[in-house]
Parts: sequence; C-alpha cells; structure tokens
Amino acid sequence: MLRHLPLLFATASAAVSPAAAMVGGAPADAAATAVVTIVGSRGNFCTGALIAPDLVLSAAHCTLPGATYKIVDYDAGRQPRLRDVRRVAAHPDFNVQGIMAHRASADVALLQLAAPMTGRSMAPLGAPRALAAGNSFTVSGIGVTVQGDGRSGGVVRSASLVATGQPGTLQIRLVDPATNNARPGLGACTGDSGAPVFEAQAGRATIVGVVSWSTGAGNTAGCGGLTGVTPLTLYRDWIAQTAGGWRVSLPPAP
Repeated sequence: MLRHLPLLFATASAAVSPAAAMVGGAPADAAATAVVTIVGSRGNFCTGALIAPDLVLSAAHCTLPGATYKIVDYDAGRQPRLRDVRRVAAHPDFNVQGIMAHRASADVALLQLAAPMTGRSMAPLGAPRALAAGNSFTVSGIGVTVQGDGRSGGVVRSASLVATGQPGTLQIRLVDPATNNARPGLGACTGDSGAPVFEAQAGRATIVGVVSWSTGAGNTAGCGGLTGVTPLTLYRDWIAQTAGGWRVSLPPAP
C-alpha cells in the first residue's frame, strides 16, 4: 500500500511485507451481518453497509467517477452473485486530495441497489453525540488480513478499536489498544474502505462513521497502525435527504 493513499487504491499484488491487518482473523460480530462487498469495474473493491434494504453506505473515495459498481451477494451455498447498482451519490464536499493526505473530508457515499436485498440485516445510523478519547468502537470490513495478499480478503471480520487523541466531528483516529500504534496490531487494510464503524447506543450497534484510510505502526505506510474514520455527525442530514430523494426510508436511530 502506498503511503497516504486511501485503502481503495492499494493493489492486492503490491510487493509489501506482511502486517497484522483488519482484525487479524477475528470473527465478525452480529452487527456485521449488514456488511457487504462493493466491486468496481476498474478492479477495486471496498466495504459498505446496508442501511435500508436497497441502500448501501460507504466512502466517497470508493465511488469515484469513471467506473461502474456492483454489490456482491451470496446465496445459501456461499456462491457469489453480483447485484446491480441503480445510482451512486458522493457527498458534494468530498475532496479526494484531502483523504490522500489523511485530512478530514466528507468521505461519505450512498449506493442504491436496483432491487432490495432480502434476508439481510440492516444497521441503523447512530444518534449524534459527543466523542471522547478512549471511546470504544467496532469496525467490520471485508479487507485483507495480510497486507498485499488479496486472497486473504472477502470475508467479513470485526475489530474492537479505541479512539486516540481528541476525536471530533471531522475525523476519528482509531488504534488497537493492545499495541497502541507502537507495533503492528488490528486495524483497517486494503478493501476495508467504507467499512462501517459501530458504536453501541441504547443497547444496539449503530453506525457512527465509515473507514477512510489507514497507516502502518508508527504512522508508516501500510496497515496495522491507525485507522482513519469519517464520522457521520455532519453528514446525517445529507444521507437522509439523499435517501428521501430516492424514496428510501431509513430505520430510526435508537
């Protein structure tokens, strides 16, 4: 993975050393049943979350212009099939150069499916509330578990991470509390862009952000250090307005 680029743009065949990446093989929890895989016509793949039967929340840098996108679904026998996407919207204030430099940006996007996905769970958006350093979050994505090995991705896995520094309404930086960014630990990696970041509210797992970027330990290139998150605090109205314009009803927050 190239340093400072969001997770989407690293190629699976890049010549990089192994690192503990997204969750390091930890199984997904119940909330992760809403997680889906997004694939693009340029060969990229990202993570998204169903927030309505036909609506997927992801990162804006996962849906750049010039490509078409589909959602990967699996039948009862775990055979994949591609679901068509009717339309895509990225937040109008998104700035790709900002995300490349790990600066805060409106890295939020919605994808509407051509037909609803049945038999799948949906995840509600969390209610806006103050964040503090040390707060716990769960990140669930389909990214690789070994940096540079695309074959290690494609399975939903979850990691428990904590906020480092002073999180705010523009950006949250998460870290594995067991390693604290001093050595490789749990964190997002290639394919985890757009992954939902869950926080427990009123006894339910709610989405409060999406994954935008990662670093290696000690803020080096790679994975297993920091996981950069775009919180939804400032973008909930845009999500609701866009969904409403598409005649999609969102489940209420707890």
